[in-house]
Amino acid sequence: MRFAKPLIRTGPTAAAAAALALSLAPPAAAAGISVSTSGSTVSVTTTACTQINGSWGTASLLTGSQATFSQGRQVALSGTSAGQSAAWSNVSRGTYTVIVMCSNGNTAGTQSVVVSSAPTSSPSPTASPSRGVMGGVGGSSTDYGTVTLVAGGALVGTGIVGAAWYLRRRTRPRRL
Repeated sequence: MRFAKPLIRTGPTAAAAAALALSLAPPAAAAGISVSTSGSTVSVTTTACTQINGSWGTASLLTGSQATFSQGRQVALSGTSAGQSAAWSNVSRGTYTVIVMCSNGNTAGTQSVVVSSAPTSSPSPTASPSRGVMGGVGGSSTDYGTVTLVAGGALVGTGIVGAAWYLRRRTRPRRL
């Protein structure tokens, strides 16, 4: 019969065990960026960049055959001091590397991502308003409410009925 003794580590032994465990752990994702995919869209977020002359920086999406930041598909970061982001749409299946370069020249991080969905061959339909008219000055759109549409319809209907009544009345022969 064997008796097990509890293994108690203290001092330098515990520190060495912790260092060994950390060295054997898989590498953590880049601390400065977070990369995600949704279908054939790749997006990256970071909080590492600061705005300089109106620019937060640039993110680059590199294929396996591309080696430098400038060779990838570059997108300007947008956002606020709370966080910046960039996205690439219609990305083909494969493994990519995302690099974020802040406007001050520092690299916020580098991370690999796998895209498993193929891009759609036709462009996705654009959203249209359920009511109202798209367009206007400067590409703005106006979405009218139900009350406005009902009131406008009532005015138009009243105008049509009034016009028909007036024209009918004018076309009757007058009796003397």
